[in-house]
Amino acid sequence: MAQFARFVLVGGAATVVHAGLLLVLAPLGHQPANVAGVVVSTALANELHRRLTFRAGDRAGWAAAQWAGGGLAVAGLAASSLALAALDAGTDAAGPLAPVLAVCAVDGAVGLVRFAGLRWVLVVRPRAGARVAPVHTS
Repeated sequence: MAQFARFVLVGGAATVVHAGLLLVLAPLGHQPANVAGVVVSTALANELHRRLTFRAGDRAGWAAAQWAGGGLAVAGLAASSLALAALDAGTDAAGPLAPVLAVCAVDGAVGLVRFAGLRWVLVVRPRAGARVAPVHTS
């Protein structure tokens, strides 16, 4: 549970970075701003997840975390790009926060899948045939 709570906090911070870049870069258009937001927030989140969420700094390198999280981010970029395209096609009167809300919703959904993927890559699993010590609870 603590690991998932750390994941949510890191993911929330990365989503704030993504949303901020979406607002700051809005004059370039929603799609370029979204790409910049995904790239920056994904790189930041992957490194923070490696070090803080999964405490895998000594077991997994920067590149492993970036490849694992980055691969999943491609799906997130596609989903957020489609959401923004639908929003742009739907109305221009939605206001500046509508794209931010759309991206935040997509980031949250993709984050759940990302948790499972990063956990699989960054968490230590026993080797085949290795004995696992029982966990005692009091």
